[in-house]
Amino acid sequence: MTAGAGAGRTVRDATLGVLRELGLTTLFTNPGSTEIPFLTDLPGDIRLVLALHEGSVVGMATGWAIARDRPALVQLHTTAGLGNAVGALATARVNRAPLVVLVGQQDRRHLATEPFLAGRLRGLAGDYPVAVDEPATARDVPGAVARAHHAAVHGRGPALVIVPVDDWARPAAEGAERAAASRVAYGTAADPAGPAEIAAIIDAAASPALVAGAGNDTDDGWAALVALAERIGAPVHQESFGARAGFPQDHPLFAGILPADRPGLRAALAGHDAVIAVGAPVFRQYMFSAGPLAEPGTRLALLTDDPAEAHRSPVELAVLAPIPAALRSVAERVSARATRPSVQGAAPTEEPAPPDEAGPLLPAHVFAALAQRTSQDTVIVEETPSSRPDLHRLLPARRPLGFLSAAMGGLGFALPAAIGVRMARPGRPVIAVVGDGASLYQIQALWSAAHYRVGVLVAVLSNGRYAVMDRLAESAGGKPSWPPFEEVSVSAVARGLGCPAQRVATHAELTAALDAILPALHDRSDPMLLDIAVATDPAFHP
Repeated sequence: MTAGAGAGRTVRDATLGVLRELGLTTLFTNPGSTEIPFLTDLPGDIRLVLALHEGSVVGMATGWAIARDRPALVQLHTTAGLGNAVGALATARVNRAPLVVLVGQQDRRHLATEPFLAGRLRGLAGDYPVAVDEPATARDVPGAVARAHHAAVHGRGPALVIVPVDDWARPAAEGAERAAASRVAYGTAADPAGPAEIAAIIDAAASPALVAGAGNDTDDGWAALVALAERIGAPVHQESFGARAGFPQDHPLFAGILPADRPGLRAALAGHDAVIAVGAPVFRQYMFSAGPLAEPGTRLALLTDDPAEAHRSPVELAVLAPIPAALRSVAERVSARATRPSVQGAAPTEEPAPPDEAGPLLPAHVFAALAQRTSQDTVIVEETPSSRPDLHRLLPARRPLGFLSAAMGGLGFALPAAIGVRMARPGRPVIAVVGDGASLYQIQALWSAAHYRVGVLVAVLSNGRYAVMDRLAESAGGKPSWPPFEEVSVSAVARGLGCPAQRVATHAELTAALDAILPALHDRSDPMLLDIAVATDPAFHP
């Protein structure tokens, strides 16, 4: 793969050639002066997607990369842009989203004097990038971009290339080798030894259980894990705080979401003498609590394609391999079991009774209404911490990529990510379900959705407060020191950004709005925001 440098070709020309060869022709950005030489007069085959804040830039690119299962291209503006994007880059890393990130830098010719906008960029994003490259010369930039693509794919995260502003106009190298492989082949065959050991652990167990994680959210992964679960008659739990669903949540063997505390985890896994996690960490926690993850005598094993996940998980055996192929290998080796367990999570979900006109609208009412009207291929992008358990209970993921959330836990992911997913998968309906507090972290992304006519539905659960924080304070025996923000109108902000919006205050208004929007959501070409007034569920406990 060559950039094809010829007479008069610049580093920008050569880099554009590399981007075309790598399929990186959609660029998410919020530009500044250090990006002008690259972005001005872009060729017609390079699509620029503007966002109004770098968190939205990276969030949209993350959704795009996840939905397309290939790297997305981002360009950020020196220290200010990269600094604003660090939280979103952290989320991209933990969500395993491959991003190639160009970061602008001041002119090489006076960097030594630290001019205005010069950035100390290496290390600014901490350890969250999977690679950071500062090309030694301008001519090294095209190769650095190609290497960043390889790093993003292999490392499953953002790879940064820092490019001084004057590099783009420099002459491209002629006749020089580009220091990057034309193609990197990643192994697809699982070593039989690891799956054989997992099969042996399962066969030796009286009551095995499985745990599905975000790393198994592919068509092949779902099919392979369903086949294994049905062969051994094992319940399948979903990892806690999972960014994606790794198993169909309407399957009879689905046993629900694991608790994120050790006592709850031990109770959920009690009675199982072997637990095999698939594409999930072992086991993700929230608040610290003492004691082991599982009862003594329970054997823990992990199958993953993430080296960091394999290295840090406290298990008897971690198998690092391509997940679907390894699952099929385990299923071929394990002994079939005739009986199936009684799975608590497989019981029919009880929907909440609709409120009367005077009663409060709860998040569960919203989720039940969505569940009655959404198709199986709908993508739900979630960021509503205080009502997430109800969402899982009432709105299960029924297809791969049916559920997406921020693995990192920080707010501001769901709204731009939903826009990126819809841009990448225009044939699938996409609904962002967010709290009003969460929506305000990247509300600017609505402008991009409106400007580029991205037909995503944003359902905002508006209670005028950070409900999860209030309850955490109460559970600690105190009361919040922060005020509510009931005067904020998310629908008014949305309309100010050019996005159509509707305020919903009653159950009748909710069902009427959903009946009007959802049947045509597959083909919708404009965003819509529903600002839904809800009360905090008194039964909720974080």
